[in-house]
Amino acid sequence: MEALKTLMIGDVVPMIRPILTLRKKRIVIDVDTQKDFFLADGKACVRNHRRVLANIRRVMAWARRDQVRVISTIQCHNPNGHDGDVCLSGTPGVCKVPYTLRNRRLTFDSGDTTDFSRDLLQNNDQIILCKRTPDPFDEPRAERILTEAKASEFIVIGGSTETSVLYTVLGMLTRGKSVTVLVDAVGSSEKSVADISLRKMKAKGAKLIESKTLLGHSSLRQVNACQCDRCRGKLRKATLSA
Repeated sequence: MEALKTLMIGDVVPMIRPILTLRKKRIVIDVDTQKDFFLADGKACVRNHRRVLANIRRVMAWARRDQVRVISTIQCHNPNGHDGDVCLSGTPGVCKVPYTLRNRRLTFDSGDTTDFSRDLLQNNDQIILCKRTPDPFDEPRAERILTEAKASEFIVIGGSTETSVLYTVLGMLTRGKSVTVLVDAVGSSEKSVADISLRKMKAKGAKLIESKTLLGHSSLRQVNACQCDRCRGKLRKATLSA
């Protein structure tokens, strides 16, 4: 009887292990979803912000529901520097769009140090990495965190497609990561340049899909983050009235 017990226990373990190891672990890479880039009154608002914001909101809601960790980047420039007037420290434009923030989060300032806790993603739902350039891999700590993060899939949202998203995706692909770009959740300023950037990502191995492929269909339209007429539906109402 004891031998039979041992045999049964030994048989159960191989059956359970594949179920545990097949479970996918995803991380959302949230690129520069800041007010200067994504709100109509921002200093460098992307052209397709209305559609993109709705899909970004859906992705963040999905991440909260399914407890998917988020690694965010934000550009943060010195007001006395030579980087223009976008995303300046201490201005509203540098702040993230509110619903891209998780409650349990940790922010790292830009700098030349590479230290961080090994259980970073276990103790926080979101890591926010400040950077001085569009390329996160120019920042030593951000480079190390993005390089050492382990997941079966990295899902990229944010903007802009032509710069920050392109550098982030190509950098992660170079480091052997499996990257999926949600093409309707990344903002751009110039459509033709953005299309070329997406083709570059795909050629290097990124998977390009729409958000509905990951999240399913949704009737969400109004995101209540931008006060411009288009996002609040006033433009359409005025057109119908006329």
